Amino acid sequence: MTRRIDSPEQHYIPGMGKHWLLPLYDPFSRLARVGRVHRQLLDRADLRPGQRTLEIGCGTGNLLQALGRRHPDIDALGIDPDPAALRRARRKATRAGLPIRYERAFASELPLPDSTVDRVLSAFMLHHLAETERARALHEVSRVLRPGGQLHVVDIDGTPSGRNANRPHRHPRFDILPEQVPATLADAGLTHATENGRSRQWFGGLAFYRAEAPATQP
Repeated sequence: MTRRIDSPEQHYIPGMGKHWLLPLYDPFSRLARVGRVHRQLLDRADLRPGQRTLEIGCGTGNLLQALGRRHPDIDALGIDPDPAALRRARRKATRAGLPIRYERAFASELPLPDSTVDRVLSAFMLHHLAETERARALHEVSRVLRPGGQLHVVDIDGTPSGRNANRPHRHPRFDILPEQVPATLADAGLTHATENGRSRQWFGGLAFYRAEAPATQP
């Protein structure tokens, strides 16, 4: 089964919190050394040439750009609901000569058939979703992953020790608690859901997670 976006005007929170801040997205990412976090996520994902990879909430494409530099022949698709961010992502991929595809879609309605993806990546996206939206998105991830395929996530550490009162990027859904995420992943039908390490940036703490699609899909 393939699902496609059925509500183009569905509400979403853009990458910097406000649409007019999009031009600051890439400069902020460089200032915050997000590239280092992306490399850590890719190390954990253990991607191999030829694997089909999906990034949910790809923004302007920085994570998949890093992936493309590692594996120029990777089959990579990024989805995001923000058309302006996708235009930037496509331009960057074209300039770099990378065959990365980008498509407008919501994580809760992935435009892919069942069991067709080897890896799903998510960087700083889950905290943008309300609890019900997050559950729907993770069920979609479970649906599109091949048996044994993996989800790898990095997101905000919302525990008191991970927070930074001076962080520049705020909205009501910011504080994801790491101890809650594995249970949320398991509720979506994923297995071996676990926290996969933490790190700290100047804007606050981060947590990594991983989970797998069941080896035999129901």
